[in-house]
Amino acid sequence: MATPLRIGLVAGENSGDQLGAALMAALQRRFPNAIFEGMGGDRMIALGFHSLYPLDRLSVMGLVEPLKRLPELLRIRRQLYRHFLDHQFDLVLGIDSPDFTIGLELKLRRQGMLTAHYVSPSVWAWRQGRIRKIARAVDRMLTLFPFETTFYRRHHVPVTFVGHPLADSLPVVPDQPAAVRERLGLAEGPLLAILPGSRGAEVATMGPLFLEVARRLRQTLPELSFVIPSASVERHQQLESLLDGCRDLPVTLVAGKAHDVMAASDAVLLTSGTTALEAMLLKKPMVVAYRMAPASYWLLSKLVKSPYIALPNLLAGEALVPELIQDQATVDNLSRHTLEQLVDGEQRRRLVQRFTALHQSLRRDAAETAADVLTGMIEARRKERPGDD
Repeated sequence: MATPLRIGLVAGENSGDQLGAALMAALQRRFPNAIFEGMGGDRMIALGFHSLYPLDRLSVMGLVEPLKRLPELLRIRRQLYRHFLDHQFDLVLGIDSPDFTIGLELKLRRQGMLTAHYVSPSVWAWRQGRIRKIARAVDRMLTLFPFETTFYRRHHVPVTFVGHPLADSLPVVPDQPAAVRERLGLAEGPLLAILPGSRGAEVATMGPLFLEVARRLRQTLPELSFVIPSASVERHQQLESLLDGCRDLPVTLVAGKAHDVMAASDAVLLTSGTTALEAMLLKKPMVVAYRMAPASYWLLSKLVKSPYIALPNLLAGEALVPELIQDQATVDNLSRHTLEQLVDGEQRRRLVQRFTALHQSLRRDAAETAADVLTGMIEARRKERPGDD
């Protein structure tokens, strides 16, 4: 192509930066002279990306903080819109952060610009009315999970399942637990990994509950020990404070290394989220739990349309692993189900078989597959414009 491609990428979190960097590298192999601009983090910048704003300006959590930052976020979106439009980008791709990026894609597509979105919001599970805006905003949705495509096709939104990068990076046959335990310096014997969440509120709610479950399990399995990975320095300090009141429990607290911690364990007790997918890819029996404020749960229960919340169950379309939510997440229930995951060898074999099949279904070389789709979109659009080739 005589004119260098201009590709806009907008990522709002570290996970988006990671996805964006892998995708950018794949596109650079196809278009070595392409110009990449927009909003990204260190991984993307290291590949030559020009970020107009720091990545962390979009990393806003909670309900109040986004409202306080709304004027700044709207200003950033207006300026990105103006930049992409003024320089006539060939494609603009939003990476996750849908509350920010879908609105930007919508405005650009109304001006005739080619747009796509990478990582579907959970529109199939709740706030399904968003699909109408998404349909107007994107020329194609790129999804990480196969079950998401059904929803988009039902609403006539062009969609491609590209696979999940974690499934690409983690081996189908994981390391033996004994080898990982040796690396982490963990003792032999039955081991339960406990992952109470990555956010402070999650750890405050789920941490004490999970530690009570650990204490109950020790009554049945006195040789059982526990390992907890901390998601950050702040969570490490928070967990240390919680463990001060549990000196009777043999718990090892590990800074980071969540994958290694789960790989070393016999089973995992975890707070619902991406961790459940990671545990599945590591072929670990698990129990998934979640609690939130009663008012929040009441509201969410009215909005959520999905029968499951745990990703292994969503992928399988059935209850492969126990998921205990809100009032069901009691010490009694969690202890009973976790004990089954620890001692039922036949259940473990069945899960490993199912998890292996699900893992293979997600291995699509996500970055390369996404790059192929975007390349096809760009080339088709350029053929519509005389003089661009």
